[in-house]
Formats: sequence, structure tokens, C-alpha cells
Amino acid sequence: MPGAERERVASFGHPEDGLYDATPWYHWGPYLSERAWGTVREDYSPDGEAWTYFPHDHARSRAYRWGEDGMGGISDVGQNLCLALALWNGRDPILKERMFGLSGPEGNHGEDVKEYWWFLDALPSHAWLSWRYHYPQSEFPYAALLAENARRDHAQPEFELIDTGIFDDDRYWVVDVVHAKADPHDLLMEIRVTNAGPDEATLHVLPQLWFRNTWSWDVGAVTPSLAATGPAQVTAQHPRFGELEWELAPGPDGCAPELLFCDNETNTARLYGSPGGTGYPKDGINDHVVGGAPTVNPERVGTKGAAWYRLTVPPGETQVVRVRLRPPTPSPAFGGEFDAVLEQRHAEADEFYGEVIPADVDDDARLVARQAFAGMIWGKQFYCYDVKRWLQGDPTQPPPPPERRGGRNAGWLNLDARDVLSMPDPWEYPWFAAWDMAFHTVALAHVDPAFAKYQLLVLCREWFQNPNGALPAYEWSFSDTNPPVHAWAALHVWDIDGRRDTDFLARLMPKLLMNFTWWVNRLDPEGDHLFGGGFLGLDNISAIDRSHLPPGGRLEQADGTTWMAFYSLTLLEIAVILAEKDDAWTDIEVKFIEHFVLIVDAMHSQGLWDETDGFFYDVFHSSDGETVPIKVRSIVGVLPLMGTVIIGPELLATIQTLQKRFAGFLGQDSSADVPDYGRVVPIPGTDAVALGVVPPGAVRRVLSRVFDEAEFLSPYGLRALSRYHLDHPVWVELGGSRLVVGYEPAESRTGMFGGNSNWRGPVWMPVNYLVLRNLQRYSRSLGSAGEVEYPTGSGRTQTLAECTEDLRTRLISLFTRGADGRRPCHGWVDKLQNDPRWRDHVTFYEYFHGDNGAGLGASHQTGWTGLVADLICRPDPFAGAKSAWDL
Repeated sequence: MPGAERERVASFGHPEDGLYDATPWYHWGPYLSERAWGTVREDYSPDGEAWTYFPHDHARSRAYRWGEDGMGGISDVGQNLCLALALWNGRDPILKERMFGLSGPEGNHGEDVKEYWWFLDALPSHAWLSWRYHYPQSEFPYAALLAENARRDHAQPEFELIDTGIFDDDRYWVVDVVHAKADPHDLLMEIRVTNAGPDEATLHVLPQLWFRNTWSWDVGAVTPSLAATGPAQVTAQHPRFGELEWELAPGPDGCAPELLFCDNETNTARLYGSPGGTGYPKDGINDHVVGGAPTVNPERVGTKGAAWYRLTVPPGETQVVRVRLRPPTPSPAFGGEFDAVLEQRHAEADEFYGEVIPADVDDDARLVARQAFAGMIWGKQFYCYDVKRWLQGDPTQPPPPPERRGGRNAGWLNLDARDVLSMPDPWEYPWFAAWDMAFHTVALAHVDPAFAKYQLLVLCREWFQNPNGALPAYEWSFSDTNPPVHAWAALHVWDIDGRRDTDFLARLMPKLLMNFTWWVNRLDPEGDHLFGGGFLGLDNISAIDRSHLPPGGRLEQADGTTWMAFYSLTLLEIAVILAEKDDAWTDIEVKFIEHFVLIVDAMHSQGLWDETDGFFYDVFHSSDGETVPIKVRSIVGVLPLMGTVIIGPELLATIQTLQKRFAGFLGQDSSADVPDYGRVVPIPGTDAVALGVVPPGAVRRVLSRVFDEAEFLSPYGLRALSRYHLDHPVWVELGGSRLVVGYEPAESRTGMFGGNSNWRGPVWMPVNYLVLRNLQRYSRSLGSAGEVEYPTGSGRTQTLAECTEDLRTRLISLFTRGADGRRPCHGWVDKLQNDPRWRDHVTFYEYFHGDNGAGLGASHQTGWTGLVADLICRPDPFAGAKSAWDL
């Protein structure tokens, strides 16, 4: 990690009690979500309907309990004080203080943000952050977006903001926000407003500073304060960090902004028709600016403040607003030093990414990687959720309804989070998800390895991990099961960070052993080494809802069982690394070889492998003894390709001491009463062997489907469902019902999971990434002997290494400009493809159309889709290695 930025983040270390122990450069960051309304944390309803209990319409008027939201904003690490942007075009019915989107029940796909903004750049220390937003000059069409999306059904595309015509004739504002730090506690904010339209127009720009409400929930809690201490200065007083000065530069007209104050407390009169509370509630600034109401405090004090700038901008021109937040100092806030800090931090960002991204990467791929990294950094979010307190209620508030005690997350009383976590998407998913976070760390390790390690460690700490060993899945149901990818992620983070920090692996390993044991005890109820797990993140991939089976039924899952084989191998690899310093880990190596062998034999001998089809399927066992294979060609049957490990001579000698039990498996004894699937393959020119879930002959059969452009292989990666099912849908007779699965390249039309942005057949980055990386590993064990037909049916033969390089290129090409100048991820929207103000701003969607690569689902899913940055920066992590992790 180069230069000044390396020094800032090098002292992160391994804080025992959260980010409060981290380097001071982490004390302020982009920890403010784009959405806090409609989350589980803010839901105190009896029925658990979070979207309807706290809708967008309430957000400006109701004080949040657990977190804050804003636009282009930052906060301190404990989110006590927040700084963000509000805008008003003079026509909207409300200030634009937060991003608008549909709630889950409100649209044909629902749960979808209806705004355009981008995370353009960021340093991991947050010394430099760049954000852009396009704000319409006409009235924002809130009602039209709701009405049209409610009218459309699942067969129709979502109705987006750009579809309303509101950006026609370029009548919008380009709003750029930059945050830069002069030092860890000296925060500079610059807002640049460009009139993209043909006529002069006026924009109201309101930087806002406010305290998260931490005083309304406890008896005797101290209320912090904001107070005007000059015509363009506000003093912030808080028990945690003392006194800060918020300084406001004159506007382009040379005048100081108008200072407005209210209290970050609920407007009970508006929401509930009840009097009382503060006379200047949370929406006081909104009501004053938009409607001229006397709802701001004339004493110029409160817990929420704004600086009101009115900018009249000629067409094509730009005007600038600057503010600064820092401890009291006599030095000037603005002028040459402000300019110098911005220039220096920008230059440091260029230097940083000049070394992080390899020199041989072309300019367009470099742009994609840099924006992907920026999105990962902007996705660091403050996350506060004390489940026990949430269930029981606060002493100063009415008690929650009794239904909550046995409802959502009631079994997670240990979970007491107050951390900065990597979130999948700060609007659609403003909460952590366990397996998403694991993928995030692989991308983050390139720019912020200490923070990446912390993400894996903190989820295994006692305030997250359940005492029974389970890891919390995600806020809507901590008890759901996510694929166990933390050990795999830890290995990649360790590798990207230079393979130095073995102590990190040693700290993580005991908690992973607990989690592995939980899987063995809870998700293999028959003890036959075949595992379930429910939907495991693969929402509509099956004919049935895998998390809600017919009564008495049991589903043995090809993916759940593969995940456990994969988990065994990754824990084996960590044990081998740790055994280099501590022989006590040798016995653990044997444990995981044993688990792996038993799981793989079960997969082949108990029906998950279909010899006729040459593919893996889920198998359903009904209560009356009927066994029904769910013969859908999906990514479920491709995932077994992940299960490959390279075993060096020392470990091989250890395993061979087991002799009789595994002799047949290892090919040492042809008379052993163990099926010889040939899963152990000598690596030419070495003393190592490759050990895998899928035997070499079967690998070729599976790959013949994976590399078939009429099945899984799309121009942009692997589809989640074979295109074969477009003309050959699968019908399943189950429990008296006849169920069907057909290929759908975009979002699923089934309502199985509510129909809200759930996928069935698109290209999905995390599983593509897993399959790609493990095929790269496997290709190293085969060398030139690993030639296959690619694409299937083409008559062309390539080495597996060449095939994986082409697959990597296809995935990257989702985001880069093709020969036609278009980025597939931007889909069919010409403005996104051709307009200079739009075309080079990349959003990292949740998943992508299986045929044309258009982005779908969450539009700012910079989490797992941010893996593209790793694909660009690290083409093949196993290239040149004697064996995969030098085992």
C-alpha cells in the first residue's frame, strides 16, 4: 500500500472492542446510510411489517432510534454527529434530504431506489471521498413512480426515474460532493453545483449538521447542542468529543448563508395527531424552507442545523459551497489552505490507485476498478442494533407489543452491535449480511486489508456470533442460513495481504470451528453427511421454496452439501498454514479430511449426483417416503466444482497414515470397500495431488454444460439457470402440486420470495467468482492435460487456464465499454450509454441479465459485485504457484 495513505491505515491493527480502538483516521468516515427508514431496527409494530411501519413519508418527521441517513454524508465512528447534504429545486413538496425509493410491497419488483448517484472515488482512510448526484430541476415525480410501478406486473420492467422524462433536455443539476481531511479531525466539505440545463435556474443548497438522537431513549440522558456563535459559524457540543466548530464560507454572491435550527425529535403532531414534544421538530427546517412555516428556532440553537445557500446558476456553469468542521482554532477556515488540502488528497488518491491497480490494466478497466473500490469504501456503515433492548423497549418509550418477544430475531439476545460494517448497499440493504460481507473483504483487502480482516473477525465475536456457533445471516432473519464462506474469504484476504498475518487466521479459526460444528449438528439431521440449509442465498433457483418445505419433507441440497465440503477444505487449508508454527493443528487437518471424504462419498452414493445427466441435483424426501430429484440445471449443480484443494507431500503423508479408512479414496488400495471415484489426481511434475468433490471425468461432463452458450455460458459470465430450460421447463410433482421452473434471464416472475428483485437466471457475480477462482486452481493441477472444448460445440479446444481467462474477461466486460462503445451494465438506456455526464459513472448492480448483461436488482450493490475490482487487479491468484496455497 503506497505512500501517505499506507501510513494512515497501517495502525488499524485488530481492535478488541470495535473501531473506537482504531487509528484516528477512521474516526470520521462515510458511515451514514442512504436509508434508515423501513429497516427492521426501526420497526416496533406487532406484525413485523417494517416497510409500512416506518415509510419514506415519515422519515423527515420521525427521529430514528438506531441510525441516521443522508445524502453524500459522513459521521463520526459512533454516529453521534452527522454532516450531509440537503437540496431543494424550488418545486418539490419536500427537501431532498435522503434517497427516495419503493418499499417492498409498493412495486412490481419493489425494494428499489429511484435516484441516480455514484460513488466516484475514495481513500480507505476517508481522507478523500467523492460523490455525485443528478437532481431534477422539475418537481420530483414521487406519485408517478409509485402509481406506475404499482400498476405494472412482474412481467414488465421497473418504471425508473429516467423513464418519466424528467431528465429530458438536460434539465437537472449535477451535484458533486467532496470530503477531504486536513488531519483526522479537520473535515473539509466542498459542494459543486453544475446547471446541466439550457436555462438559468435556482437551487437551494443546505449542508446539514445534526446529532443522532441518543437522548430520547434513556432516563437522564444528556442532550448535545448546536448553537450559532457567529453569522457563519456553529458550535457543536457533545459529551463524547467536546467542542467542534462548523464554519460556513460565503456563497457565490459573497453573502453568508442563513443558519436554521430545529431539534432532531419526532413531530408527534404531524404523525400521530398528538400535541407535545418540541416546538421545532425534526422536519422544522423542511417546513420552513419549503413552506415558510415558523418551525425553526429563532434563538438559533437545537440539535439539527442547516446552512441555507440560494444559488442562481446560468446554464452550463458551476457554483461552489464550502464548509468545514474542526476543533476550535484561530486559523482561517477557507482560502489557499483549503484548496491545497483538496489538491493534495486528490493527488494522494491518484498515487494510491496507481499502485493498487496494476500498470498493465487499460484506462477503462482502471476506471471500473477505482469506482468499485470507491463503492466498497463508501459502503462502510455505522451499524447499531441491540436486539435485547429492541425486543424489550426503551425505558422512556411505550413498551413494544408482546408479539415481538417471540417474533423476528428473538433467539439472538446476544447480538449487540455498535460497529462500522461493510454493507451490501447503503440504500437497499443498509444492514450487514454475513456471506455478502465475506465477499466484500476480498475486494477490500486490496485497499484496506486491516478493515477487511476486522470484518471477518468481528462477525465471529461474542456480540455477533450466537453461543451455539451460528453466524447471524442478515437483519430480516439472523437465523436464516448463509453459505459458510468466511474461511474461504479469510484465505484470500491473507493471500492478498502478502501471506504474512498468520495470527489473523489463528484468531479466526476457533470461532470458525464453532460454526462448522453448528452446521454439522444442525443441518445434517439424518447424520448421512448430506446437508440442507434452505434457500442459501439462491432465492428462486428451485421449483420449491427451499426454506419452507411441505410438512414432514426433507431436502438434501447439492449446494448445502457442497458448501460443507468446501468449508472442510478451506478449514483444512487454514489448519495446514497454522501447523507450520504449531503442531497441534495437525490433528485438525485430519479432522477436515475425514469430513470431506464422508461428504463427497455421500454426494455420489446417495443420489445427489445423477450419472445419466452428469450433473448434481437437490433431492426431496417426502413424509410418505417418496424421493423426488429436483432436476433443475442451475448453479446449484455447478457449485461442486468449487470443491478442489491441492495437497502437498507432507500433508499427503499425514493423510496416508489413516490407511484403511481412506485408502480407497486416495487410490492406495483398489480392494478397499470404498467407491473409487478417482477424485485424487497427481499433479504433473510435483509431489502434490489435487483432491476434489468432482472426479476428473465428471468435471468434463459438468463443464460441457457450464461452457455451453445454449446453457450456462453467457457473453457476460455464467447464468444462474441453464438457458436450456427456456424451451424445456422442468415440471416437478410434489405433495399433490405440479411445480414448474423455466429459464428467466432477468428478475423472476414468481412471487415465491415476494417477487421483489429476486433472481432466477441472471449472471450473479459471487458464484461466478467462486467457480472461476476454483477452476483456475484446478487448471494449475492439470496443466496442458486439462484441455476442454470451449465453448461447448464450437470444435475449439483450449486449456482450462485459457477458458477461465476468457470467463474472467466476460465478467469484467459487464462494466467496460465494448466495441460499440456501450457498457452492458447500463442496459438499453441511451442516456446512460452515450451522455458524457452519465456514461462513465458505473453502478455495480446486484446481478445482471443473463442474455444482454443489463444491471438488475439493487443498483448500488457495490458489495459482492465489487469483486470485479479483484478480477481486474488479480487475474489469477494461483498463477506461477507450485500449488494453490503452497500446500
